Amino acid sequence: MDKIRAIVADDEPLARRGIRQLLGPHPDILIVAEARNGRETVLKLREFKPDLLFLDVQMPDLDGFDVLSEIGAKQMPAVIFVTAHDDFAVRAFAAHALDYLVKPLEVARFGEAIERVRAQLRSARAVDLSRKLSALLATREQEQAKRRILVPTSSGDLLLDADEIDWIEADDYYAAIYAREGRHLIRESLASLEQRLDGNRFVRVHRCAIVNVDRVCELRNKSGETSLILRNGVGVPVSRRRRARVIGQLRHLQN
Repeated sequence: MDKIRAIVADDEPLARRGIRQLLGPHPDILIVAEARNGRETVLKLREFKPDLLFLDVQMPDLDGFDVLSEIGAKQMPAVIFVTAHDDFAVRAFAAHALDYLVKPLEVARFGEAIERVRAQLRSARAVDLSRKLSALLATREQEQAKRRILVPTSSGDLLLDADEIDWIEADDYYAAIYAREGRHLIRESLASLEQRLDGNRFVRVHRCAIVNVDRVCELRNKSGETSLILRNGVGVPVSRRRRARVIGQLRHLQN
């Protein structure tokens, strides 16, 4: 497990030293900073963004609850309140403190608090890992969607890889995909297909046409009109508005 980065906030030097000593048997806890008052605690929290905060309730400038209010619950690390009085316990747990220790600190009770921190951070990191994996899978699915298009046919569904597509043209409410030496209709707009396909390989050359630039073998200018000639001999017109972008993308592929 990674080191648990901690800040110790207490206006008493002996109290801070006591926590350092108690952390001796816990090498996975690393003290990254100490603070002597509430204002300094706020600054250290924003600078170091620790995993854990040992927080004295009664401190100059800002007390422990003021620190929580200043930083905000969502931005706070795990918090263990440390105080000479037990009067604040209910308020501390209402402020979502992970634990509440009363001075003088006992070794066994301190160890319980540290284990509670470990358990919470393990849980939080597991949730974070799960979210990252879900995001990775979603990204992978999006990338796969860019590489494949499902075309319904009378006999079933045809799965076309993007590599197989020569070009696509608008056909009323449909898009006609030219691939595998055939013409395949799909009820989807060119705008939607343009979003799905890899923009580095597929370029909108006209409001009614998208071309796979890997299939282009010639850029032809004739009578002021520009068209792309594909490997199969098909010519696809390029609108004047899109001409510069199309030429730029073709040149980019050559580099």
